[in-house]
Amino acid sequence: MSARDAASPTRATDDPAARLRELDREVLDRHALGDRRALAPLYGEAGRIREAEGLIDEAAFLYTQAYVYALETGDTALSREMHGRLKHHGRER
Repeated sequence: MSARDAASPTRATDDPAARLRELDREVLDRHALGDRRALAPLYGEAGRIREAEGLIDEAAFLYTQAYVYALETGDTALSREMHGRLKHHGRER
């Protein structure tokens, strides 16, 4: 391994597909644990990745999940952000 490789190892966050796989596992784990508070930011992050990839329908689905869990757990900042993203993509009339 070169010094450059050691200084900047590849992380899953550097690879959107790998990060989405991690998020999928985390979401399933949090659902199994009943940890609703952790679900909103996980769904939100997955939505942002999908939005960056141009997959707006998938992003909107994930934002909706994040929005619902944020509302249920009282995460006002995240619920506002998710609502704004949904409106931006025409998901509210």
